[in-house]
Amino acid sequence: MKYFYSEQWTLFAREVSRSLGLGYVELDRVSVLKSTGSKSRRTIARIHTIGKVMQAGMQQKPFYTIELISEQFDRRSEEEKVKTIIHELLHIPKSFGGGFRNHKHHVNRLTIDEAYKKLGEQRTLV
Repeated sequence: MKYFYSEQWTLFAREVSRSLGLGYVELDRVSVLKSTGSKSRRTIARIHTIGKVMQAGMQQKPFYTIELISEQFDRRSEEEKVKTIIHELLHIPKSFGGGFRNHKHHVNRLTIDEAYKKLGEQRTLV
């Protein structure tokens, strides 16, 4: 696997977070990488963070990295790419403490579609 920092997608994810009112997301502590070489067939993207014990040992605040798996992500429509970014951002908890929100209550088709619709409404106003 190879990883490449994506300024384009990092800026986009930060703008989506701002537009959706995810004020708890510390924008300078979220980045996006693109990866190549994955054998995964179903995974489009993943979100990563450093465990709390490592954060404490390194005396660092939480940091989240969204990994876009190029082999899957690049083939998606623009709508699906945006929804993928939304999906990963919704995994970040309101505490911004280094953990994750689960799919059942916080990250599901309904919440993603609602956020996508809200994002679309805001874009038409600008």
